[in-house]
Amino acid sequence: MGKKDKNKKKGKGAEKTAMKTDKKLAAKQKKMLKKLEEIDIAEVIGRLEEEEARIKTVSEEICASAPTPRSNFTLVAHPEKEELILFGGEFYNGQRVSVYNDLFFYNVNKNEWKQIRSPSGPTPRSGHQMVAVAANGGQLWLFGGEHASPSQLQFYHYKDLWMMSLKTRSWEKISTSNGPSARSGHRMVVSKKKLFIFGGFYDNNQSYNYFNDVHIFSLESYTWLQVYIEGAIIPPPRSGCCMASAPNGSILVWGGYSKEKIKKDIDRGITHTDMYFLKPNKSAQNSTKYKWITTKTNGYKPLPLSSVSCTSAPNAMVYSFGGVMDVDENEEDLHGQFGNDLLALDLNSLTCHLIDNFKKKKSQNKHPKMSADETLAEAVNTISTTSTDGIFTVKVAGTGGSASTLPEMPSFFSNYKPDSLPSPRMNAGLCVCRGILYVYGGLFEEDNKQYTFNDLYALNLHKPEEWKVIIPNNMNVHDWIDSESSDSDDGDDCEDSGEETKSESEMETELFFFFCKYLEARTLFLNIFFNLINRQTLLCENLA
Repeated sequence: MGKKDKNKKKGKGAEKTAMKTDKKLAAKQKKMLKKLEEIDIAEVIGRLEEEEARIKTVSEEICASAPTPRSNFTLVAHPEKEELILFGGEFYNGQRVSVYNDLFFYNVNKNEWKQIRSPSGPTPRSGHQMVAVAANGGQLWLFGGEHASPSQLQFYHYKDLWMMSLKTRSWEKISTSNGPSARSGHRMVVSKKKLFIFGGFYDNNQSYNYFNDVHIFSLESYTWLQVYIEGAIIPPPRSGCCMASAPNGSILVWGGYSKEKIKKDIDRGITHTDMYFLKPNKSAQNSTKYKWITTKTNGYKPLPLSSVSCTSAPNAMVYSFGGVMDVDENEEDLHGQFGNDLLALDLNSLTCHLIDNFKKKKSQNKHPKMSADETLAEAVNTISTTSTDGIFTVKVAGTGGSASTLPEMPSFFSNYKPDSLPSPRMNAGLCVCRGILYVYGGLFEEDNKQYTFNDLYALNLHKPEEWKVIIPNNMNVHDWIDSESSDSDDGDDCEDSGEETKSESEMETELFFFFCKYLEARTLFLNIFFNLINRQTLLCENLA
């Protein structure tokens, strides 16, 4: 009993410490928001809802150009027409984040974009999920997502469910109980007249939580169903995974990303490479009992990437594109290595293969012989041990759960010149419409800069030999504003610790000074070395 009470007191002490830490973080954030003159995120959402309510009629406008660059949006194919539908997303220019709730329809045959404005629709968000179904003339179903404040100090996570009638172009908020908690980065697919939602995360900049729960919404009764998971196997929590529905009613989940706290102020990022089937219990009709089982693919082995784009196609095929791998650069920094692999997965045989038989256009681009993805593959084959910079570590977790980091790999995008292949990226839009695979937008990072795209590519899946460039990737239009937030944050930290910050010019001067001293020392050493050799030679000659 004594030990039990003692442990109980320890638990309460830890809880109080956590509460104090949260209060300190909240106070610091409040101070920063006041300095930036940024209003509370909940008030922002309220104002946005009022703006949506002021729209009274549905309107359509033909766009002069494609939607603005963005990532973490949704792109789906119209269930009955040769159209693509794009909603939401975000854009970061180095200082401020812009979040969108604009809705676009792209007519494939006319090469025409239309923006649709409807009364009382979803407020701006990114990291949400949207699917299209053919019921009642076509419907869009949208769930969750997040809204980041311009400074990225505040985040609002949604747990709302929306339906748009493609016939009337009107939104309806579906209010029903027992739904998922607020989240973004989750995945949602439709199967057998049901919506399946898995995973995601919640992060308010003070604490975070990753999910591995399953939620099912009936498209017939418009209710959230009670889900029973049988067995001991459950996928670890994650966000940004790939998810697809098989013809037999099973749901396939693989990959993704999560974080876990290993020490105070130290998080570990985990890139998941495992794969699971969520199989229904077919012993009882209309049962909501399911069981997770582990599985693996045959054929090509995908690289350990996260934020991979994924879409389903007819004939039980799933296609994935791009993604990012965190790399420990020099035990002080992490940077992402991006891919542009296009993979095809047969859900019946679970056979994966790489689509790489493209007819590449001749380019004057002086690249190294290996592609970015080949370099990634080589890095995977030369795995080193896990290391940490004291703040964040990276772990690649497969079915065995072993940890690893990847060595530094050269940059390819700095030399990239537009050709017929989509460049490496993550969180792009990917969908299949009438046998054509489309890739739109996404994000690339290099040298602490983000490049957000609005290019568009098409690939005939019946003859996947060459990408068609509909909207080229113009690197000259990517404006980036160097962020001052990191400098101000560092300044605040230095005030707390009594240390003094140094400008970049001062640091460069110091580095140049040390480099000159190094050259002097090196010259002195060589002079001494050669003098010793000369003396030794003279001594030998005299002895002879």
